[in-house]
Amino acid sequence: MTTTVNMGGVKIGGKAPLALIAGPCVIESRSKCLALAKRLAALARAENIPLVFKASYDKANRSSHTAYRGPGLEAGLDVLAEVRETLKVPVLTDVHTPAEATRAGAVVDVIQIPAFLCRQTDLLLAAGETGKPVNVKKGQFLAPWDMKNVVAKVESTGNRAIILTERGSSFGYNNLVADMRSLLEMVALGYPVVFDATHSVQRPGGGGSYTAGDGKWAPHLARAAVATGCDGVFIETHLNPAEALSDKENAVPFTRMKTLWRQLRGIDELVG
Repeated sequence: MTTTVNMGGVKIGGKAPLALIAGPCVIESRSKCLALAKRLAALARAENIPLVFKASYDKANRSSHTAYRGPGLEAGLDVLAEVRETLKVPVLTDVHTPAEATRAGAVVDVIQIPAFLCRQTDLLLAAGETGKPVNVKKGQFLAPWDMKNVVAKVESTGNRAIILTERGSSFGYNNLVADMRSLLEMVALGYPVVFDATHSVQRPGGGGSYTAGDGKWAPHLARAAVATGCDGVFIETHLNPAEALSDKENAVPFTRMKTLWRQLRGIDELVG
């Protein structure tokens, strides 16, 4: 059994119920972000979902330099602060530099380390030193047992509020594969493990100048991961994925979230 981490009032790991981390890939605008956050918060209240809202202020690793990245650090944190304060839900965002980690740590409830940056020592140390829970996405290039070294870096700051997220492994060119054994390998490290269903179905660079994907498979993989035994599920969702400015081929339409969550919760209760 993993330890329990408190994400701004939402507990994950241990005997806590299945948690949901959900939101858009990137903050497209204040109004769009708040509109989705309000719907997710209402769904969480109606379905008793332990929800953490996620959104990125900057997508620093887009395939093309011309792709939309987000509103930037300060404007993005203002939006996330508004979501947190008005809707009373904890918020998560990813950071890319030690300075960003320090700044974001003053606003959000959970600091996330992107998969491509999961070995960056200075970034991990800065995130740990914020004292906030740190969610580290396992690199597509990394074996799950190698995450022990990542964990040790964050632990060295005295921070034990660590979460590990599986988001697929590189499988040839422009493709990822989700190995459910990875969840069990990381659970053995003693910290809560999350399965990122929507990033696991990406086809990195598969669109030429953008990352393509097979979003239709995301719910299936999410169900498999919960049956395997993860502590939480990470799902990017959008009110109209076809119009999303990032990861439009991977996002789960918001209209499908209630049914999917009920399925995931039922599986979690069955195997728990």
